[in-house]
Amino acid sequence: MERYTIIAIAAYLLGNVQFAIILSKWKYHDDVRKHGSGNAGSTNMLRVFGLKPGLLTFAGDFCKGVLAVLLGRLVAGERGSYVAALFVVLGHDFPVFLQFKGGKGVASTFGIAWSLIPLFGMGLTVYAVIMIFLTRTIAIVSLSGVTLYLILAAIFYWKNTELLILIVLLVALVFVRHTDNIKRLISGEESKLFERKKKDKSCNKSNPCT
Repeated sequence: MERYTIIAIAAYLLGNVQFAIILSKWKYHDDVRKHGSGNAGSTNMLRVFGLKPGLLTFAGDFCKGVLAVLLGRLVAGERGSYVAALFVVLGHDFPVFLQFKGGKGVASTFGIAWSLIPLFGMGLTVYAVIMIFLTRTIAIVSLSGVTLYLILAAIFYWKNTELLILIVLLVALVFVRHTDNIKRLISGEESKLFERKKKDKSCNKSNPCT
């Protein structure tokens, strides 16, 4: 139990490292949370500062998920990796050093998927790329992607109860953090990638880009 507690704390603190905020302040002397949707995530970085900052943010958050799983596995085996996976996303979504206002956890969850079941990670990557081109709506890609991840795990790993519980919790966190996106999807108001250039060059909290 002591090992799991240490893993949980370490993973949570790792999750507190917000690459969107670090990059926006270091590179642009600004805070991405003051623009767009106000979210400290890769999609908001992409819309506010461009493709390269968005991809760098995604890569950083992705690596947090990978690193957490690897460290958890090193310290306490597979169960340790599950504990680390959950708490790194909790740290990212609800960072204690930022008034519990973080990102949405999709990139870190994606990194976790690659680390736990690489074949699933590969499949989800292909799926995400296809869906981005088809829908140009990141929220749809994110929500449908984690749902697909859960379905695949339920089919192929239904005997691994601990893994399934972890994935259910991760998927639930993604859906909770996308509550506003879901409302906009239902009302048909969710923004699409590159739409800002055509419709409105200014994003703000009353007119969010993501």
